[in-house]
Amino acid sequence: MRGSNAVELADDIERRVVDHEVLPGDRLPPVRVLAAELGLAPNTVAAAYRRLGERGITVGRGRMGTFVADRPPVMIPPDPVVRDGLRDLSSGNPDPDRLPDLDSVLRESGGPTILYGDRSVDENLAEHGARLLSADGVRADHLTVVSGGLDGMERVLQAHVRRGDRVGIEDPTYPPVIDLISALGLTAVPIAIDDEGPRPESLGNALDRGIAAVIVTPRAQNPFGSAVSSHRASALRSTLAGFPDVLVIEDDHAAAVAGPALHSIGSDREHWATIRSAAKTYGPDVRLALVAGDATTVRRVEGRQRLGPGWVSHVLQRLVARMMHDPNVELGVIRTTDLYASRRRAMLDALHERGFEAHGASGLNVWVPVPDESAAVRAMEERGFAIRSGSRFRIRSAPGVRLTAASLDEAEANNVADALHNAISELGPGTRAG
Repeated sequence: MRGSNAVELADDIERRVVDHEVLPGDRLPPVRVLAAELGLAPNTVAAAYRRLGERGITVGRGRMGTFVADRPPVMIPPDPVVRDGLRDLSSGNPDPDRLPDLDSVLRESGGPTILYGDRSVDENLAEHGARLLSADGVRADHLTVVSGGLDGMERVLQAHVRRGDRVGIEDPTYPPVIDLISALGLTAVPIAIDDEGPRPESLGNALDRGIAAVIVTPRAQNPFGSAVSSHRASALRSTLAGFPDVLVIEDDHAAAVAGPALHSIGSDREHWATIRSAAKTYGPDVRLALVAGDATTVRRVEGRQRLGPGWVSHVLQRLVARMMHDPNVELGVIRTTDLYASRRRAMLDALHERGFEAHGASGLNVWVPVPDESAAVRAMEERGFAIRSGSRFRIRSAPGVRLTAASLDEAEANNVADALHNAISELGPGTRAG
């Protein structure tokens, strides 16, 4: 390692992490040892380590020292590239044939020119968004707009938590959530889930460990497909009741196309936010999400946003508002929701008939436990299908693979289930979970 000052030393260590010379989990030299080797003052090395921690590249573990983070943001791998000729069941995307025609809606969603100092949230979007959220039991007295679900999650977290805080997250969960927690210098505390969402006893254990926030996906949980039931929501609210200062974030990323009704657990708390993305309903390129929350949270999110992008483009806001109250788009969303549910059930039925344990109570994906993820992925590729290994989704939960069922018809679901059955059978005894 080299550098004549804290900036140079931090940059050199970061480069070594990017180049895999220093690996996730590796312990960096003690401050005084490295300072002596480089002829620097200990305070200079300590400052370099602080800079790395602020970037999410390292984590401090008290007297144990400073370690490279398990998922440093400079090493986040891209999604796997699907080879030509494979049927892609790995992406998690909605069916492109079921998304609204944005060009036609854009022609009808014009409005006035927006200037600096104008209202940041489009009035029609606020009105229609509040109506839909309220219909789902989410208080929408305070509402703002951000650039997608993860943008909203990051802004809400930064409004309340501080580097080093613990945050409870579902396990397994959407990989960028794990990466975001790491990048913010937070500690992820895994919470076990089942088909009805987070398990109350696991949430209780996380609360006892002193989490400052918890992130819950109330439906269409990715990758497991959980949907929080009314009974489970009541149990989770009871578990949270003894911890009034804990921030609750609900990630309603699939919204209406998730299938089941939304059962909120956070909107009666002191600090909470429900984030509803438009991406799964209207298309991944519609980078917009509504954030409903308590007054303090929404005010802090808006205040920080003004120091960055300022606001989400009103062109995009008017587009989403138009789709929200367009009867043809609404009818299409209803039909798409039913179709996704039918396709997901067909995939689950086909897997269950072949002896697999599989999960997918809502959303676009199905989770299948398998003891050897990599072998299952390779075997399915040999049979013409690309599926997603569960390794990027998990912290402590058991291995599995994710299949996206959004564009599968019933006949193809049987073909996929046959392929997986044959693949697992050929891997030998003891390779099937369930």
